[in-house]
Amino acid sequence: MSVSTDPSPSPFTHEDYGSRMARSGDAARAVGLDGLIVTPGPDLVWLTGYRPTAITERLTMLVIVPGHRPTLLVPALERPDAEAADGAPVLEIVDWTDGTDPYQVARDLVSPEAEYGISDSTWAMHVLGLQRTMRATAYRALTECLPMLRAVKDAAELTRLAAAGAAADATYQEIVHLRFAGRRESEVAADLARLLTEFGHEQVDFTVVGSGPNGANPHHEAGERVIGEGDMVVLDFGGLRYGYGSDTTRTVVVGEPTPEQHRVHDIVREAQSAAFEAVRPGVACQEIDRVARAVITEAGYGEQFLHRTGHGIGVTTHEPPYMVEGEEQPLRPGMCFSIEPGIYLAGRFGVRIEDIVTVTPEGGARLNNTDHGLRVVE
Repeated sequence: MSVSTDPSPSPFTHEDYGSRMARSGDAARAVGLDGLIVTPGPDLVWLTGYRPTAITERLTMLVIVPGHRPTLLVPALERPDAEAADGAPVLEIVDWTDGTDPYQVARDLVSPEAEYGISDSTWAMHVLGLQRTMRATAYRALTECLPMLRAVKDAAELTRLAAAGAAADATYQEIVHLRFAGRRESEVAADLARLLTEFGHEQVDFTVVGSGPNGANPHHEAGERVIGEGDMVVLDFGGLRYGYGSDTTRTVVVGEPTPEQHRVHDIVREAQSAAFEAVRPGVACQEIDRVARAVITEAGYGEQFLHRTGHGIGVTTHEPPYMVEGEEQPLRPGMCFSIEPGIYLAGRFGVRIEDIVTVTPEGGARLNNTDHGLRVVE
């Protein structure tokens, strides 16, 4: 096995983070908001490079107001970590100490009678604390008011996503040479986690191994079922490399597949391919779902396709945009998302094929490039 040694991408600079915060403030103003409030979670990481070592009940929040320097409010004991963040040079950092009311400190940072977008990951206790202290201030969830805030990736982000995808591909190319029959799903999942790490992931988020009837549950993870001859096995795995996500799915079979297993796999492969070919700038996200779903429905398995066709990916493995009916957001170059149709036959087996793709000016480009054929494993 050859572990990837590709050079690490250059770190994001404080100028990169400053540009993101400025663009976000402008986007907030464009939708009628007075600013943004961002608490620990993926939005804070993307905007500042700051990831608190422990997300606790202590209030941490970034305030972005167009035309003003962004301000990060942190507990005093965490100030040194905040000051070490890559985006810190463009921030004003304000702290509060245990025994004081952080919401009173926040009062000086938030305008009364203003409306802010607030990150979805904000704890309810903090929203309620802000509302109690500043009764005339209003809040809107970021996925409601700025759902595409992180959706369009720049060249540096695409480099990281491509590296994550390549590491996931390398993992698949190794796992299919290991033995499946007679082993527990959890053992194969452990192999996936080990390989993801060996190929450069700093964080493993999920290792789905759904064998036989367990594969008919789209969110089955990995249990103690022993994989047997004739089982279809859904392998869905990913995590973070260089801070950006991977997520790929292939379905393998232990021993020679039956005609039905072949047929179902071929239908899913056709649906995945058709949806990919539909990717181009200006196409509504829901159209990608419609194309995949039409192939599966026409084949007679529409009711066995149980989920949306895809989700965005970036600093998290699930984020906007979503390839689902009702999502009319047009695709734009730089958007990255999964295409993962599936068919799930309850009590028998499931099939899913998933690639991460990005939108280019000419169409779509895959960030996963392993073979889509039904792989026979031992």
